[in-house]
Amino acid sequence: MPPIIENPETYFRQFIPPRSALLKELEEKAYQEDIPIIGPVVGELLFILARSIRAEKILELGTAIGYSAIFLSEAFESLKGHLITIENDATMAQRAQQNVQRAGFEKQIEIRVGDAIELMETIPAPFDLIFMDIDKVDYNRALPHCRRLLRENGLLIADNVGFEDADPFNASIYASKAFRLVSLFSFLPLHSPEKDGICFALRL
Repeated sequence: MPPIIENPETYFRQFIPPRSALLKELEEKAYQEDIPIIGPVVGELLFILARSIRAEKILELGTAIGYSAIFLSEAFESLKGHLITIENDATMAQRAQQNVQRAGFEKQIEIRVGDAIELMETIPAPFDLIFMDIDKVDYNRALPHCRRLLRENGLLIADNVGFEDADPFNASIYASKAFRLVSLFSFLPLHSPEKDGICFALRL
């Protein structure tokens, strides 16, 4: 077997995907204000996965400044695409709405303010894709709702599963017969943090 590339983290930083001036601006604001965002590598991964399954209905748990919602909405192939994103912080949701409008996705992205778990109880199924990025202690509580809301062969993506608070979720979904999954611990340039886990789960 040949040797691995020398200094792989430095090497792979040169392949950070290109993105719009708006997304770069949001990255800078997030860095300055210590707002955790997924960064362009995971953002591009979300785009690729959403486009590959031709997602038209997406649910996002955790909006922040709207960074990931913009990546996901870029994946829609038609004007029928619709994304519901839930944010508990009303001030943050207002900022996200402004960014969504600047990106031109105000017709595709619907921002709801409130507790994600409570609002999930009122949302009708099905969704093609759910992206989860709320407080990690709530991941396990959200899991049954994700199971209900996802269509068969729908995709659940959970960020930050390398955090200790995500451990109950990691154990529950691993034992679940409703999902087929893989959890990866990876180096993710410009992600918060850059070394973290992501769970990809297919709804059976």
